[in-house]
Amino acid sequence: MIDPILSQIKENVRQLLAELPPGVELVAAAKQQSPEPVLAAVEAGIKIIGENYVQEAAAAFQVIGRRVQWSFIGHLQKNKVKKAVEIFDLIETVDSLELAEEINKRAAAAGRVMPVLIEVNSGREPQKFGVLPEKVEELARAIAGLSHLKLRGLMTMGPFEGDPEEARPYFRLTRQLFEQLKRLSLPGTEINILSMGMTNSYRVAIEEGATRVRLGTRIFGPRQ
Repeated sequence: MIDPILSQIKENVRQLLAELPPGVELVAAAKQQSPEPVLAAVEAGIKIIGENYVQEAAAAFQVIGRRVQWSFIGHLQKNKVKKAVEIFDLIETVDSLELAEEINKRAAAAGRVMPVLIEVNSGREPQKFGVLPEKVEELARAIAGLSHLKLRGLMTMGPFEGDPEEARPYFRLTRQLFEQLKRLSLPGTEINILSMGMTNSYRVAIEEGATRVRLGTRIFGPRQ
């Protein structure tokens, strides 16, 4: 018996992979999904899974393992960093020096260099995590000085709801910050990932220069 929900997930992934332009990576945002739908997305061609919670990621990781890359896209609490460093290939949500130093410490203990993105609160929304735009360079310079972190770029959420066009100025601002970071050529950094755009806004994000988009509902359907 073929599960119609899993079939739809696979079809969604195939459509997206055909739609996205070259150079734009698709992250399946697997928040609150059980491992089965995530596995269906992988079978259809997903190469990167984005997880918001370390616990949920650990369950899916046991099923799927290193067949894909794992990207952490939620708010990372310091007490979860050790486990996150074991599972993830990239942490997209570094928003303080304190968190960066904790990741650096845990990565050093694990004998690895951890790729990270700085999360930018591009809309200056008090309820959201992320550093304010004018603080990005300061944090980038601090991360560049941590030997077990490798800064790869920036991530932003942009406003969730409403017209995707309303997110455009925030994506554009984040792209400008991304280009400024590239020009700094900080040692130990490789600035080539600009993660922005979700189900309602990914097309606008791509127009504004995103190199990866994080899609949940567009792949898995509305949360039950």
